[in-house]
Amino acid sequence: MRKRSIISAVVAAVVATVGAGTAALTMTPSAAAALNSGPYPAGYETSTGLPNHTIYRPETLPSEKLPVFVWGNGGCSANGTSQLNFLREIASHGFLAIASGSPNGSGSTTSQMLTQSIDWAVAENSRQGGKYYGRLDTGRIAAGGFSCGGLEAYAVSNDPRITTTTIFSSGLLNDSDDYQLRRLTKPIAYFIGGPSDIAYPNAIDDWGKLPAGLPAFMGNLNVGHGGTYGQPNGGEFGRVAVLYLKWRLKGDTTAGANFVGPNCGLCGTQWQIQQKNLTLDSGTPSPSPSPTVSPSPSPSPSPTPSPGTQGCSATYSVQDQWAGGFVAAVNVTAGGAAINGWRVALTLPGGATITSLWNGVSSGTSGTVTVANQSYNGRLAAGQSTNFGFQGNGTGTGATVTCTAG
Repeated sequence: MRKRSIISAVVAAVVATVGAGTAALTMTPSAAAALNSGPYPAGYETSTGLPNHTIYRPETLPSEKLPVFVWGNGGCSANGTSQLNFLREIASHGFLAIASGSPNGSGSTTSQMLTQSIDWAVAENSRQGGKYYGRLDTGRIAAGGFSCGGLEAYAVSNDPRITTTTIFSSGLLNDSDDYQLRRLTKPIAYFIGGPSDIAYPNAIDDWGKLPAGLPAFMGNLNVGHGGTYGQPNGGEFGRVAVLYLKWRLKGDTTAGANFVGPNCGLCGTQWQIQQKNLTLDSGTPSPSPSPTVSPSPSPSPSPTPSPGTQGCSATYSVQDQWAGGFVAAVNVTAGGAAINGWRVALTLPGGATITSLWNGVSSGTSGTVTVANQSYNGRLAAGQSTNFGFQGNGTGTGATVTCTAG
């Protein structure tokens, strides 16, 4: 049984919408920022292309590509600088961190704002002439959040673009939300404030319900619900978050050694550690075991290709299947010439319905559905690919897809 605790009151109060767009890209002065421990002095900026968000980045973009970390604030607050020290510390180690909410903004956020952050990063990485063109590693994206923001991270964890999910002092409020745990297929990490943290009971409940085979880490630091985000460089939570992201998003096994095995770097310290299915060489985003869930039809073992017409092709794959629901992805690839727009005819198995879809615009929810590109992923060079994904009710196995360009 869940304990709703104070977090439920915070979530119940989240009803406001977010305000107007932010100013054009402008870095904060270095002199106003405390020094960070990473090699790249970092600040934050805003973008008219991503209103109501705060973007943390190295002030001078390094030659290495920046993995992406999208963040939901404590209390689902639309103040994108409420965990400023913590997020700037992460950016100083060569990451692009995007917080929901404007700098010093007011109002409340939603999980959709995390998806908007990912959409924007993917689009900016592909926008010729933009300063982020080719500078972001959009194949390595983490979602995270503190308290109510952690619930937002859970909500988007099934997005196929997300490599790992990080939950800070948070846990699902109701047993009816446990479907969000069953659909997890990528590594997850919990950083909780110990038994005095109001989120502790819910986080422990979540830990016990994770899918079998899912790589998972839990660290408890006895500091209570408030964590250490406001301390210089985000304090101990900032230090450990950087290590985890270096491992999972950059494949840094030295950093990963802090989390893996009975003699891990955090083992025997002030942190109380739990581990599931962790191996050091799985720090890169690629293979992560599919979870074992309650009996249901087996997912497709490999992508099912469908014929393309007029310059594009599509492949369909089931990423996760559980009793009553599934997550699927569709890859769209341009043929021998560039295309400027695509449409996929997606025929679902009998009884299957789409409940949420990302990276595309759909015409319906059941039967044969047409999914068209978003504004940011319709233009593809010859041989270039993009994708969209969706969650559905029913069984995902047996769907077919056909792509048409233009």
